[in-house]
Amino acid sequence: MNKTFAVLGAGMQGTAAAYDLAKFADPAHILLGDMSLHQAQKSAERVNSLLDRLVCVPMQVDALDPESLGGWMSKADVLLSCVPYYLHTKVAATAIRSGVDMVDLGGNTPVTMATLEMDAEARQAGVTLVPDTGLAPGLVNSIGAWLIEQLDEAQSVRLYCGVLPQNPIPPFNYKLTFNVEGLVTEYDYEAVVLRDGEIRMVETLDELEEIHIDELGTMEAFTTSGGTSTAPYTFHGRVRDYEYKTIRFPGHCHLMRAYKDFGLWREDEVEVKGVKVRPKDVFCRVFGEELAKIQDLDQCAVRGVGIGLKDGEKVRLQVDVFDRQCPETHFTSMERLTGFSMAIYAASIARGEVPRGCVRYELAMSGARFLEEIQRRGVKVRFSEERLPSVAEIQTDRVSR
Repeated sequence: MNKTFAVLGAGMQGTAAAYDLAKFADPAHILLGDMSLHQAQKSAERVNSLLDRLVCVPMQVDALDPESLGGWMSKADVLLSCVPYYLHTKVAATAIRSGVDMVDLGGNTPVTMATLEMDAEARQAGVTLVPDTGLAPGLVNSIGAWLIEQLDEAQSVRLYCGVLPQNPIPPFNYKLTFNVEGLVTEYDYEAVVLRDGEIRMVETLDELEEIHIDELGTMEAFTTSGGTSTAPYTFHGRVRDYEYKTIRFPGHCHLMRAYKDFGLWREDEVEVKGVKVRPKDVFCRVFGEELAKIQDLDQCAVRGVGIGLKDGEKVRLQVDVFDRQCPETHFTSMERLTGFSMAIYAASIARGEVPRGCVRYELAMSGARFLEEIQRRGVKVRFSEERLPSVAEIQTDRVSR
């Protein structure tokens, strides 16, 4: 391919994405940029060492300075934005001005919608831009797309995902694997779903249900924001129900709901001993630092369930992914499933496989193609299919009794 990629943000996901590109995309160079030159150097050295070749070039760049950012990214063909979600629109605007294709990790649907509104400018600049290319949103929606592709008539798609510690510690039984502000956003904002064929907004940390994962046992799942991204709008009219829930160890939802209900995530300022602070900022600082102290290997469970008609029969399709931290590279499961997923889309754009403009994730690549690519990375995917009885069969069975 011999393209140059720029990865903005040399943290966990950015480093994993750089590694994947170096291994699978045959790049000329990978520019690894971060506000901290030390962090960029550390991550670049890690990738270069794992692959035993000099492919990553560390650089210092300020994502908040359009001049610094534009000058840095202009050397690349495709940019991967691994900064906090609220910066993606600013980075996207700079990418369009610089004529550089881009993917981002997304995580917040209103921000993604704002990015997609730059479509006309991106087309005029000849730029391809795909947001929300991580895990959830991202990989889970590729599973959703695959389910719809396999069904002649899709009726419902339900998606689940959870990144969890291998040795959970009470009371939260959770390990922080990405930006804490992103976590609070998922728990606090409304979720976009398709229900009975209509787009709806539903409350988060709600609609609790039990879910059985073979490798974990009985878990809980509840509504969170961001996971469906633009898919409910894209698949409106093609599927009746399309929803997403987060998987956690039992009891986690109840504890986090208390913080939400008692105002710890408020974004307005309050005065404390003469100092004005936002409760959400204080919570993220304190709670995030405490969660960061938990050192443990991680694991990730993903499930997609699709129900509909196939070959004239009603069927239930299920896709399961269960991944653990890699013992060879030491990339966490979160890094693998997020960073690798992002790199798959970046490489596809570099090959010219995605049209110009701002393209919704689920329209940029088929679910089948994505699942083929992620399995090339050693991520195991299980598929199962079950025939469901029709209404007539159920009624006949009742009469026979």
